[in-house]
Amino acid sequence: MSTQLKRVLFVCIGNACRSQMAEGFARTYGSDVLVPASAGLAPANNVAPDTIKAMKDKGIDLRDHFPKSIKQLGRSQFEIVVNMSGFSLPPLPGARLVEWDVEDPVAMNYEDHCGVRDEIERLVMRLVLDLRRDVQQPKFKGQGSGRFKL
Repeated sequence: MSTQLKRVLFVCIGNACRSQMAEGFARTYGSDVLVPASAGLAPANNVAPDTIKAMKDKGIDLRDHFPKSIKQLGRSQFEIVVNMSGFSLPPLPGARLVEWDVEDPVAMNYEDHCGVRDEIERLVMRLVLDLRRDVQQPKFKGQGSGRFKL
């Protein structure tokens, strides 16, 4: 069984809510198959307090996280880029782009913010399970790598 970890980038607008939650869930649930990072198209000044609280309710501490832009990641290479921004992203060399239609919770009440958190948790778990299946499947000569069905 291959143990090569996939580098996954989660992108939203401000890197203050959605992509931070996705990175937190991915780090917690998928560290055996991926190395997560997150960034925003126009980074906010800080991670939203409701995001920190909502993730704390799930046992995930984001207090030390901070918003970053894609440019701040420098020359980092990613195999998968998950776009939750609602905007088109420029192509990133060698990366497979996955689109998630997730509403931005930044201005929502806390209950709705938690609903978005739960949706992101389900999407991240599906990605983690798909990557685990990919690692467990033997690769045969001539077999493509397009098994992701997100």
